[in-house]
Amino acid sequence: MSKRYGRGDWVLRDVDVRAPEGEAVAFTGGNGSGKSTLLRIAVGLSKPTRGVVADHTQRYLAPVLVFTALMGVLTVNGSGPLPPAYASSAGALFVGSTWLTIALTSLHDAPQRAIVVISSGRSLKVLLAAVGTALTSCLVLMVFGLLFPLWVGDYEVVTASDLLLGLEAQLTCALVGIAIGVLCSRLVLRRQGYALVAALALVMVTLFVKGMPPVNRLFNLMATTSESAKLLAPAAGMLAIAAVILAGSTAVTQYVTSRKE
Repeated sequence: MSKRYGRGDWVLRDVDVRAPEGEAVAFTGGNGSGKSTLLRIAVGLSKPTRGVVADHTQRYLAPVLVFTALMGVLTVNGSGPLPPAYASSAGALFVGSTWLTIALTSLHDAPQRAIVVISSGRSLKVLLAAVGTALTSCLVLMVFGLLFPLWVGDYEVVTASDLLLGLEAQLTCALVGIAIGVLCSRLVLRRQGYALVAALALVMVTLFVKGMPPVNRLFNLMATTSESAKLLAPAAGMLAIAAVILAGSTAVTQYVTSRKE
């Protein structure tokens, strides 16, 4: 890969680095040799001008498989109005996004994270990059969540309101799932056992406490109202609440992380 800023000189040119998982790799060189730029590209804080960075970790595989399995169980052979089907796909994404975020934000142990933070300049940048990666991954899964029920189900009429409601519901659940995942990551809870228990408890409370916004409240509305157009405004309100929850969760995580560091 290669990197240059604007039309200036090349900071990196045709660099090929392979770093197997579990091995430490050191970059040496004088000032201006491109070490910091290379590290910023490696952790996703900057993009190469030419070439690609391939991350072969498989930690994302389990949450993606759980999401697809839940989609198959909850939405196959569906019929009738679409809101209940999209509530099921949103619930699947809620579970998957929580697990995926925990995996993405827990990639580095304390020494590795210290190196990444020093290279990026601020720990907040690293946290926001992880949240952004999780959200981008969820956006890809949302396309599957919108189309899969239509493929395996029997829905005679599909309107733009149906698709928009499905998008709002999935995005709401993705934001709340990411918020829970960030709070239960290694950044806040160093012991995996505690993190797992906390994540399960928060997921259960969010899903099953009757009338609790935004997830349970939204699911109740989608289960009892068959016309998607009537649900767009309430769903938008739940989406706004989910965005506030994610912002608050990120702020709390950053505060805890900065105190520990």
